[in-house]
Amino acid sequence: MTAQPPGPRPRLRTALQGIPSYKPGRPAAPAKDRPTYKLSSNENPFPPPAEVLEAAQAAAQKMGRYPDLAASRLIAELSERFDVPAHHFAAGTGSVALLYHLLQASCQAGDEVVYAWQSFEAYPIAAQVAGATQIRVPLTSDARHDLDAMADAITDRTRAVIVCTPNNPTGPVVHHDELAAFCARVPDDVLIVVDEAYIQFVRDPEAADALALYREHPNVCVLRTFSKAYCLANFRIGFAIAHDPVADALRACTPPFAVSSVAEDAALAALACEDVLFAQVEELVKERFRVVEGLRAQGFDVPSTEANFVWLPLAAQADPFAIACEAEGVIIRAFPGAGCRITIGEPAANDIVLDVAARWAAQTH
Repeated sequence: MTAQPPGPRPRLRTALQGIPSYKPGRPAAPAKDRPTYKLSSNENPFPPPAEVLEAAQAAAQKMGRYPDLAASRLIAELSERFDVPAHHFAAGTGSVALLYHLLQASCQAGDEVVYAWQSFEAYPIAAQVAGATQIRVPLTSDARHDLDAMADAITDRTRAVIVCTPNNPTGPVVHHDELAAFCARVPDDVLIVVDEAYIQFVRDPEAADALALYREHPNVCVLRTFSKAYCLANFRIGFAIAHDPVADALRACTPPFAVSSVAEDAALAALACEDVLFAQVEELVKERFRVVEGLRAQGFDVPSTEANFVWLPLAAQADPFAIACEAEGVIIRAFPGAGCRITIGEPAANDIVLDVAARWAAQTH
């Protein structure tokens, strides 16, 4: 190992000191005597449709060429689908990258970002990278956003508020009347980011329609991704919908050629075969209902979830429960001191989780 050379070192931003690192879900270690399952990353367990795979393979033949800077074919398709002007879109390497760019565009040292907690763990990282002060507002007792408290937390230093619906990792959605009232309270010069990474899994008829609120409020930005329902997590592609000048600022902050031609062509193919993909989503939703009902019948306090995962608020028992699942070949995601997030996967994997939970409940109740 090379020793550290003496002398001055490059000066880096002090805002990055102590920044937490994003912790991805661990894969399941292979076992000789049984299958193992990864339910720690909210991935889609189904293989991509053949049309999507073929489109990606064909696009890869041109890997020596730069992609379209603006992902214009995909944006044109999305513009028609959502009846949104093309210049209100920005494409990026997943919705999380677009969130980073949004905060970089809207925040500087001394500014504040308000978000619920517990929520998506990338939010504090993105806020700190932008140099902003984080204002965390606790969830309600039923693991939902407390939008009144979030609105109360806004000050003249607030530049952005983030609403995750369905909320990751707890699962509940924000209802439309709640979000509409919240948007009416937020000052016009504060950016409202509505993160809808799991929107295709929502079945609650009262769930917020963020696109409708974007049409009413120039400070609302909607984030969507192809990672979950569309089986494209590895290709890193998502999009934002926002009014000018937010969309302009997003495109300015996004690195050139961020979205590859492979990702764009795969996304276009996925949009063209939504019937297949959404049938898979429906199977996952049915499994979600089955798992939630099973866990509740065992005595677990499971919040209402509209995503492709369930949340067990186990507090100090989160790590032991995750270890018990791992011993049976299933990796779930423990948030130490808070709970466990369990992705809805194959029925066989879900059965193992229910079996472990039943034995756990019998030992602890």
